[in-house]
Amino acid sequence: MAIEVNSPQLMDSQLWVTTGHMQAYRDMMFLTQKREDDDRVFAIKPMNCPGHIQIFKNGLKSYRDLPLKIAEFGKVHRFEPSGALHGLMRVRAFTQDDGHCFITEGQITEECVAITRLILDIYRDFGFEDVRIKFADRPAKRVGADAIWDRAEAALMAASRAAGIEFTLNKGEGAFYGPKLEFVLRDAIGRDWQCGTLQVDLNMPERLGAYYIDEHSSKTTPVMLHRAMFGSLERFFAILLEHHAGKLPAWLSPVQAVVLSITDRQDAYCKKVTESLKNQGFRVEHDLRNEKVGFKIREHTLKRVPYLLVAGDKEVAANLLAVRTRSGKDLGTMDPETFAERLRIELTSRGRQVLEG
Repeated sequence: MAIEVNSPQLMDSQLWVTTGHMQAYRDMMFLTQKREDDDRVFAIKPMNCPGHIQIFKNGLKSYRDLPLKIAEFGKVHRFEPSGALHGLMRVRAFTQDDGHCFITEGQITEECVAITRLILDIYRDFGFEDVRIKFADRPAKRVGADAIWDRAEAALMAASRAAGIEFTLNKGEGAFYGPKLEFVLRDAIGRDWQCGTLQVDLNMPERLGAYYIDEHSSKTTPVMLHRAMFGSLERFFAILLEHHAGKLPAWLSPVQAVVLSITDRQDAYCKKVTESLKNQGFRVEHDLRNEKVGFKIREHTLKRVPYLLVAGDKEVAANLLAVRTRSGKDLGTMDPETFAERLRIELTSRGRQVLEG
């Protein structure tokens, strides 16, 4: 289990000089100006990694403490060129689902396999079955000796093969501190989006003086795995909406079902059904407006609500609901308990199991 943290937004720029970020990314960093009472320059963090290493360094660590996992939904800022900004797809301030796993070299394969399988499983939950993986090796502009890069690339390659994944080589596109796997999602209309990454880093922990005490009582630099499943949360949300054309799976929809009355005679029944479904943990609303039911159906269909539950006099008398989907499919009538069980199965399986009407 990972420790969830919130690392500082502002850090002394000297930290970023030590890690190598200042040399590689200075043009993309937001820096403060010196003050008369403080001549230090601070940087708004463009990434969370150095802060997590500082947290790791707090207190003595033993090999028995590893793997030690730190996670953060961290807000980062990067000075993207104005011409590159594009809705939620490319912004200057965004949230990263960053995780860093501090391990021994002998734990690289096991942890990389586990992270890779977790990432792919989560993508399937969100409806992305077509995922391409790229192996990005050392870039021309990098830190660390070639011997360290040889070890890092060999370790990540071995872990990739152990995970049983297929990948292509993305020559020279690794991070400046280590090789990485890039997870590329293909959406419903065939567009590719690079989202998650898994990186093996043998450089940054050493540069910042991180160490643990090994089984021989010696100081040893940990290996650091960088993992982000979504990359930018804002960008992933945009990709998700595009992939589903706004029709989010029921488990993700803000409103999962709406109970619609035909006349005010069904109001009490609609309220009762809505309250019952809410008490079971479903996100359900009712629409009791004095409008034609066709108008209501159209409005909530345009809102992409997964299920529309209509109750007229006949349904009230029989304790039933006329169930239809946002695609217009009529699922017939069913009692509220049957509908609740159907929805529960769909949500629990993340949409992988949907009952037919």
